[in-house]
Amino acid sequence: MPGRAQDPLEVPADLWQRPETLDALRNRDIGRLFRLLRQYAGASQTQIAIACGMTQGKVSETMKPRGRQVTTLEVFERIADGLDMPDPARMTLGLAPRSFDPTGAAPTPAASIRPKDEPADLEPSTFLGSLDVDPHLREDGSPLRRRTFNQLAGASLFSAILADLPGDGGPLEDIEAFAAALTGYPDAGHPTSADLSLDRLTTAVATANRDYQNSRYSALISDLPALLAGLRNACDHFEGDSRLRAEALSAQAHQIAAGVLFKLGAEQLRCIAAERSMQAARNSQDPIVLASSIRSIINVLMNDGHHSAAITTASTYAQQLGRDIDRQTPESLSVYGSLLLRGAEAAGQRNDRHTAATLLDEAEDAGRRLGGDHNYRWTAFGPTNVQLYRVNIALQLGDAGAAIQEARTINLDRIPLTERKATLLIDTARALTQWGKHEKAYEILRAAHQLAPEEISARPAVHRMVRELAATAPPSTKRQLRDFTTQIGVRL
Repeated sequence: MPGRAQDPLEVPADLWQRPETLDALRNRDIGRLFRLLRQYAGASQTQIAIACGMTQGKVSETMKPRGRQVTTLEVFERIADGLDMPDPARMTLGLAPRSFDPTGAAPTPAASIRPKDEPADLEPSTFLGSLDVDPHLREDGSPLRRRTFNQLAGASLFSAILADLPGDGGPLEDIEAFAAALTGYPDAGHPTSADLSLDRLTTAVATANRDYQNSRYSALISDLPALLAGLRNACDHFEGDSRLRAEALSAQAHQIAAGVLFKLGAEQLRCIAAERSMQAARNSQDPIVLASSIRSIINVLMNDGHHSAAITTASTYAQQLGRDIDRQTPESLSVYGSLLLRGAEAAGQRNDRHTAATLLDEAEDAGRRLGGDHNYRWTAFGPTNVQLYRVNIALQLGDAGAAIQEARTINLDRIPLTERKATLLIDTARALTQWGKHEKAYEILRAAHQLAPEEISARPAVHRMVRELAATAPPSTKRQLRDFTTQIGVRL
């Protein structure tokens, strides 16, 4: 007989060892798990709803054989916490354990994404320049912890991490200038010959790309709107090959604008910038420019929850790029690999492990063919970039242990771009937070702020992550976080 709503839900300990329960957890079949709770724990839908922070109607829909599917990490975490799921069951579900194994064995869920040739028992890297989070970390203020913190950002950051942290970049304002630049108003008037110089515009776009890859967003907010307007004038002025070249530059500049606006949470302006980039890319008649610009559209689709469309778009344009060029070049191979990585990211957000793993492996193969880490067409594509995506996608899938295990193998000194390096540190901090290692997450965020102040101080998404860390951290870490949040302008 189902339990009464006012009665607490009591789950028999042996339920988590039952073969059918383990099968439901491995497949992330929450509907089946709820049905097993009803069968073996006598749980009512209302009891399950109360325990898991859901409505009774949603529980009912989820329990139907072909009902609502749970796909988001937040809901999986809430269900695991509400049911007081033991760590082995959490790990089978693909979540990080709540307790820490002092032996240093990172939890590796059965369905974790791995490179094709990586052994399951890969030992953590220990060389300087890796993100070694030290499996033997103690919770006191010991020299061991301080030594690990010194190692986490590599030899090139050793001195900087120990130095006093600089002030942050301050709030990044004045993005309204993008609205005028993206809509074509006001009219810039009659451009001079210097304004229309394609060499000058090429240099300006290259500078904007470098600013983006070095996380200098305040400089971009200041300079990019005028550059967009100047490129619009050039596209209107020139004909023939000069017009095609101007359109290609405009596609690049609008793609940078879309990236900056995403970082700052200006989603509507970002969508306009992505559409402008695609329009200019089509006008350029350059298949590589077109394939590169479609990455901004894929990002918009992912952000709006259209993951299947994002995967299809990435795969389709990657295949089309192969058909549209006579032979593969380093530039086309880099853009091709970058498209596969965006598709893999979308698959991870959709909780489609098989597709994510397949696309990651294809991108890894493209990186091997490229022969190393390069920055053709400003993609920063190569084998190391594939590793960064493996960390991010493992995190999207809720595999915090797998994300940390992958991060340990990455040599930060092989990541020349500040934005990519800071993104890896932020992803690692998120994984450590999920894994319950709040102090290490805080230390990683400090390193990221030292490296790229605007990446931490200016991004709403990072601010939300810092607030989540502060909400779940133990008192000792909360005290440190209060000073840090004040420094970066986050209100708790």
